[in-house]
Amino acid sequence: MTTSIKRMPVWAKVITAVVLVLVVLFAGLRLAVLPGLRDLFGTETHDRSGPALLQSIQDMSRYDAASGNFQVVVDLEKDAKYLPDAIRGTRTLYVGAGTVDAYVDLGTLAKSDVTVNSERTSAILRLPHAVLGKPALDPDRSYAVSKQRGLLDRLGDIFSDNPNSERSVQKLAAKHIGDAAKDSHLTARAEKNTTSMLDGLLRSLGFTDVTVTYGT
Repeated sequence: MTTSIKRMPVWAKVITAVVLVLVVLFAGLRLAVLPGLRDLFGTETHDRSGPALLQSIQDMSRYDAASGNFQVVVDLEKDAKYLPDAIRGTRTLYVGAGTVDAYVDLGTLAKSDVTVNSERTSAILRLPHAVLGKPALDPDRSYAVSKQRGLLDRLGDIFSDNPNSERSVQKLAAKHIGDAAKDSHLTARAEKNTTSMLDGLLRSLGFTDVTVTYGT
């Protein structure tokens, strides 16, 4: 007596495989949210960075007299010609927060820039105008609110990692912060603070008349 075994059709095998995959994923999700089993599918972070290397040392001769905190919302959109945004294009909404320092360079002072009378009671100092430093973004307060990418851009992200994907928007945020610092009164505040610092320092040394000017 012979028994005939029917082979499973190909389409049935495909459906069965998909169902099994979904069952495994669903079971893993249920296990991940059960008390005590959350760490089963968790991730671990390992810092394998090398030691920091000292590349150079620079002597500082400037007085950082003021610092401004700025925040800007950057809306950067890149479109492709003749293609809709849903196919090719990116749009990033980014909140950039950072600081800009204003300082007076005391290292450029010459002997002719400092005049002291014979009794050492009067001093006249001529300093260069305060200038702005480079904007410094704060990574703890800067973040991307949303990212919209077209289909081709999403496919590109799958097959390649781009660690510089946010560099352009970060540069733009730093530029806007620098422009805002130029429009502020940060340098004037720095010169005022520098004058107060030098006036207090020289008066503590016995000078009774202190004059601080800026410019050539």
